[in-house]
Amino acid sequence: MVGFTLLYCSRECNQRSCSKWLTLSLCIILIYIPYITCETYAPHSIRTDGHLTLGGLFPVHARGADGISCGDLKKENGIQRLEAMMYALDQINQDDQLLPNITLGARVLDTCSRDTYALEQSLTFVQALITKDTSDVRCTNGEPPVFVKPEKVVGVIGASASSVSIMVANILRLFQASL
Repeated sequence: MVGFTLLYCSRECNQRSCSKWLTLSLCIILIYIPYITCETYAPHSIRTDGHLTLGGLFPVHARGADGISCGDLKKENGIQRLEAMMYALDQINQDDQLLPNITLGARVLDTCSRDTYALEQSLTFVQALITKDTSDVRCTNGEPPVFVKPEKVVGVIGASASSVSIMVANILRLFQASL
């Protein structure tokens, strides 16, 4: 898997400099998304490997218009929150004293600033907790199917809107996952 580094702005940088770094880091994210995600995963998502996986729900895109789920990118309220989570995980993973011999991974989903879309996206967090009965399912060649089980998410960070958090928390509660 291709690794990537998210850039962040320090408090000392000026507005123009931060804007350039934010744009650059967004470009890096968008370039590496095809390498980070897998076809079996939902669109508008980022996945990094780890011993434990934390989920994230952030409004990376604005609400779409005319029946389109997602609109324009939200730099301040979406991308920066995504970067903050990834930066925090990176800092935790680099400190051997915090979680010795354990790395934290991430599965971050875009809510597109829409509660119904966030609810649909959040179902990917519980897929690993659902047991599938494949005893009656056979492929055309007669062999049993091979299902790629997604990683188990131990907790979810987000969402930024209360309406989204309430809807997602109700689903996660059914599967005893924490938001």
